Amino acid sequence: MHTSFSLRRSFLPLSIALLVAACSSDTPKAAAPSDTPGAAAPVEEKAPEASSFPAGFITAQDITLDKDIDQGMVAEAKKIFDAKCHVCHGLTEEKVVGPGWKGVINERKPEWIMNMMLHTQWMVENDPDAQALVEETKTVMPDQELTKDQARAMLELIRSL
Repeated sequence: MHTSFSLRRSFLPLSIALLVAACSSDTPKAAAPSDTPGAAAPVEEKAPEASSFPAGFITAQDITLDKDIDQGMVAEAKKIFDAKCHVCHGLTEEKVVGPGWKGVINERKPEWIMNMMLHTQWMVENDPDAQALVEETKTVMPDQELTKDQARAMLELIRSL
């Protein structure tokens, strides 16, 4: 019994190290400027090439936002929110597991918001802002299998907050 406890205890640091490694970002960080002559310049992150975007990726040209909020879309989105989103997100600024949605429209472009809903994995792998969000929340949003129309309704709900 003592040996089993000791063996489990010795694997604890290894388990923690593996968990941290698995959850950390693989994105290389920009190098700090150096005073050393001839040192390499900092690496700048590049935006992904348009040809690398997944099928159905949303661009600014794909979205038309009316001045007035579409209350029909908001009602549809509230049903989706109650079924799929409320466990991790709130309709206030308060963080639950993921960020609260109030004010997000002032911080993110509409196409970015929709792509996070529709192409979460791609965004986490390729978008620096999505990667920072994962680092902050320590979790990745699971694919909710939304349609483009459902994501657009969710965007309208976010706009209404």
